[in-house]
Amino acid sequence: MKVAIVHDWFNEVGGAEKVVKELLFCYPTADVYCLFDFFDDTKRAKFLSNKTTKKTFIQKIPFAKKFYRFLFPFFPKAIEGLDLSEYDLIISSSYCVAKGIIKHKNQLHICYCHSPVRYAWDLKEEYVDAVKEPISKTVFSYLLDKLRDWDKRTSNRVDYFIANSINVSNRIKQNYNRDSIVIYPPVDINKFKIETIKKNYYITVSRLVSYKKTEQLIKAFEQFPELELVVAGDGPNRKKLEQSAPKNVKIMGYIETNQLIELIKNAKGFVAAANEDFGITIVEAQACGTPVIVPYLGGYKESVTPETGLFFEDQRLESIVKAIQQFEKENKHFEKDAFIKNTSNFNKERFHQQITEFISSKYSEFKHA
Repeated sequence: MKVAIVHDWFNEVGGAEKVVKELLFCYPTADVYCLFDFFDDTKRAKFLSNKTTKKTFIQKIPFAKKFYRFLFPFFPKAIEGLDLSEYDLIISSSYCVAKGIIKHKNQLHICYCHSPVRYAWDLKEEYVDAVKEPISKTVFSYLLDKLRDWDKRTSNRVDYFIANSINVSNRIKQNYNRDSIVIYPPVDINKFKIETIKKNYYITVSRLVSYKKTEQLIKAFEQFPELELVVAGDGPNRKKLEQSAPKNVKIMGYIETNQLIELIKNAKGFVAAANEDFGITIVEAQACGTPVIVPYLGGYKESVTPETGLFFEDQRLESIVKAIQQFEKENKHFEKDAFIKNTSNFNKERFHQQITEFISSKYSEFKHA
């Protein structure tokens, strides 16, 4: 069985890239395809088993590394241009256009869907509203509508969908009218150790993009000058956030894994405000014995329990502020066993077993049909 893994792109590291790493553990001889790949040697070794990826023409566009988000109108054509005709099995790891690859009838395509492309579906209005100039806003909205139409149309190119959460499974049904099974993404629980003695700071970890709502967290902590917030992660909004951050908020940028684990492990709380598809980092925080403070939205409903964190109502600033006040006031003791019990549902060994069993079963059915 010759296998290809198709991922949207490799630029920054997030939960989707951790999934690709574990897919390669399951299928070590697979070739990897993507729109573009700007990983350095360290990230390539860690997440891609030192493999050289096969890329599209997007890779050669000047300044693509920095401004790739503006190139989204070209993504469908680029992904459709990949030649995957030599493979028996195609596994797409898709949160944008990877699932839109073209295959022939003797190939099986299984999509591990992190989400239908969010800025063309549920986040479209938010992205359009961020554009100030009326003509640009109109053009941007039109291009996103075209991407959404393509996204829906090409969902029929997938033989089977795997969703990373019930949350995403519902969106696959709503947007594509396709069924899916849920296999939670892998978390390397074994590399984390629960720390019960905490230091006096909070932490958040995410890509610094608008929909992650990091700016809301910073504004919330501006109202608590006696509390410290550490912001780990990089992205296009970093400079803006650095300029607006108060003295009690430290924006650290990208932090290497071992140092990041120590920061999460020693924090008194992990805060987040995004409406996540699932939220691997939130599970990692719990695996460190660090309680999480998150909105009762999206994948967090599946990855957090009242015994391992505190929910707040929504993404509004007032809700975040109220939750921090409550967390400080209650000073609740969180039991070590509760963290162990909850995070064991998401370990990477479970992912390896479920993903290989499902794919083997469907491939066997396909070959004998």
